[in-house]
Amino acid sequence: MGRQRSLLAIIFILAGVAIFTIIQAPIRLGLDLQGGSQLTLQVETTEAVPQITPDKLTAVQQIVEKRINGLGVSESVVQTVGTDQLLVQLPGVSDPAQAERVLGSTAQLDFREQKQGTSAQVVYNLLAQRESLVTDAEEPLSEETRQQIDSLNEQIAALYDKTGLTGEMLTRALAQPLPQGSGWEVGLEFTNEGGRLFTDLTKNIAGTGRTLGIVLDNELLSAPTVSARYAETGITGGRASISGGFDLDEAYELAIQLEGGSLPVPVTIVENRTVGATLGQDSIRRSLYAGLGGILLVLIFMVVYYRLPGAIADIALIVYALLTFAVFVLLQVTLTLPGIAGFILSIGMAVDANILIFERTREELRMGRTLYRSVESGFYRAFSSIFDSNITTLIVCGALFWLGTGLVKGFAVTLAIGVLLSMFTALTCSRTLLLVALGFQGLRKPSWFCPNLESFKQPPKGSISQNPS
Repeated sequence: MGRQRSLLAIIFILAGVAIFTIIQAPIRLGLDLQGGSQLTLQVETTEAVPQITPDKLTAVQQIVEKRINGLGVSESVVQTVGTDQLLVQLPGVSDPAQAERVLGSTAQLDFREQKQGTSAQVVYNLLAQRESLVTDAEEPLSEETRQQIDSLNEQIAALYDKTGLTGEMLTRALAQPLPQGSGWEVGLEFTNEGGRLFTDLTKNIAGTGRTLGIVLDNELLSAPTVSARYAETGITGGRASISGGFDLDEAYELAIQLEGGSLPVPVTIVENRTVGATLGQDSIRRSLYAGLGGILLVLIFMVVYYRLPGAIADIALIVYALLTFAVFVLLQVTLTLPGIAGFILSIGMAVDANILIFERTREELRMGRTLYRSVESGFYRAFSSIFDSNITTLIVCGALFWLGTGLVKGFAVTLAIGVLLSMFTALTCSRTLLLVALGFQGLRKPSWFCPNLESFKQPPKGSISQNPS
């Protein structure tokens, strides 16, 4: 009995910790619950790629997913639509223009050398004009403004020569704090060939007043200068950093654009739609009503049909729900409507485990065994059925997670967590509560475990009656 009381204390401590975690930690919501951005990307053909094959579409999809990971967007969805489009869902992205800049750029990245006879100031003046146009313009940009920006980009591009150093030779780009104080920089790492070209490039422009042009899809992203101390050797080792008054967001976005990879074909954003938070709040409210209503009906059914074991199962289910939700929060599971569906489905499976146990217990009581032995035997005999059913569900969850994407993965994760915790609560929590309850004399009534138990008792065999003859 002492062991059971210790387990009971542990269970309630876990429940208390779960409640504290749920109250204190934020809950991450998906696009369908918190709103965000949804973009449709059109994959276009070129002279080099006259047809969009499935392999090309998959390559574009992988690069777009890599950029989204850089944006830090969780539970994103990138899926193919037809033969030449991608659908991108970004939950929680309140600035669709930022997503469009990062995802929509063709990302033909290269590093260029400013032409001799020109100065960095000329480049900076043109960049200032471009920035002024973008800042003062209304969204969406008018055709006239776009033409002016394109004209400035062409003037800037005319100031640079290509060097053969492209984004394919860049292995890593990351935002990092400046070592000597406040501010941020972007660290770069190149392949061996890229490092050699980068050394030659920096050696040519070091101390000359000319800039190194970092160009993405014919648009200058950054134009850093190279210190004169590298005039003899250039920047060696295949590593460098770009600094220049970046804040965290600016350095982070530049790093994403640089590391995002070069798309094999151009893409165009044909739709950029914002999913409002009102729809998400309505979905949350309806889901909560449906989930709480279903759980309440299950709790009532368990008490009415199974009496005392049903009430104990209800307590175990509440503990299960608290533990499951706390695990979601700790693992930073992004909650979506399919995820909520998986959670509610796992509650049903947790009830199913208790039903198997209680029916086995009733069978033992009807066979004339003692109450304590019936409860123990009920858990023992139901274990194999519970284990087999949960293992098959976990196999399905693994297949959904491995082969699915986005929301399907969210459903698989929440269902798998729920199944594992349901086994714990059904086989540990319910069992502990039942055995503790049997320790109280007033609760040792077989009729509270199996109603109408007397009607199942068999009449004694070998009875004698009068022979009328």
